[in-house]
Amino acid sequence: MSGKVIAQPARPAWRIVLSVLAALAIGLFGLWATLALWFRFPGPETLRGGAAAAFAVLTLLTLSRIIWRGPRLALPAFMAASAALLLWWSILTPNMQADFSPDVARQVTGRIEGDRLILTNVRSFDWRGETDITERWETQEFNLGKLATLDVFLSYWAGPTMAHFIVSFGFDDGRHLAWSVEVRRTRGITFSPIGDLFRSNPLIIVAAEERDVIGVRTNIRGEDVQRYRLNFSPAAMRAMLVEYVEQANALAAQPAFYNSLTSNCTTFVIRMARAIGADLPFDWRLIVNGYLPEYAFEKGLLEPGRSLEDIKASSHIRDRALKAGLTDGYSKAIRAP
Repeated sequence: MSGKVIAQPARPAWRIVLSVLAALAIGLFGLWATLALWFRFPGPETLRGGAAAAFAVLTLLTLSRIIWRGPRLALPAFMAASAALLLWWSILTPNMQADFSPDVARQVTGRIEGDRLILTNVRSFDWRGETDITERWETQEFNLGKLATLDVFLSYWAGPTMAHFIVSFGFDDGRHLAWSVEVRRTRGITFSPIGDLFRSNPLIIVAAEERDVIGVRTNIRGEDVQRYRLNFSPAAMRAMLVEYVEQANALAAQPAFYNSLTSNCTTFVIRMARAIGADLPFDWRLIVNGYLPEYAFEKGLLEPGRSLEDIKASSHIRDRALKAGLTDGYSKAIRAP
């Protein structure tokens, strides 16, 4: 017998490129699917872990088939498993029967009659500690014809890069109404940016008094909270407030999932602002929202006639909030010079 080795024909370049692209797509989908199963597959942790591990192994076998001519059945098995997973994913709905944390237990709703805005389930909690609270949900009425100011608050909870985003409408009678888009957490569960990429929790819009929804961040959690006055016309402020009410009513009728990237406290509000005609093109600072003041300044959304340095220097409200306490004078105190 001859000892000759028969050389395998070289693979065409286009097939190599196609294989690389297919491997990349399969690898990325496999990573997403593995995490989706870990975070969302029903059942105990061992079952979730088993399902996630099985899909990870199937992904590796499929990659070996594409790159090194591994098991012949790996690719069709991967395609079938992926189709089943996507079907399951498409029918997932938020669990609205969960034992929600008290601060996100109720979704605000409202109706507008001329200039009258009537809101049900406005949060007005008294906070003495993270768990030491007096819960109070109220029906409150506001006069849209008396809208006077629009402020945004950034509450920095993860260093200078990430902040929670709150919008507050001021009326010429001194009242303020704050709106916060949040994760509707179950009792005892902490916020997980990774987990909330995978349909883990519903989204909720909270309407609250400032001494509640902002005060808990300045006085109880000790976060660095910054306030910025927006340069909006009265008509734009009214349109934005109406949009909040409509979105809150829509969520009450049809719950949606929170998503750390695509539907969070910032991106949800940006979509509403665009819906009323605001020119807010995509920018990386809409994701890394700790830098939103720079973005807003460049777009002419902050107070005219002031430098960004001056605006930022006067934006920090925590010291004034601590001095005032969580009293009825909170809103006036945090706006003091």
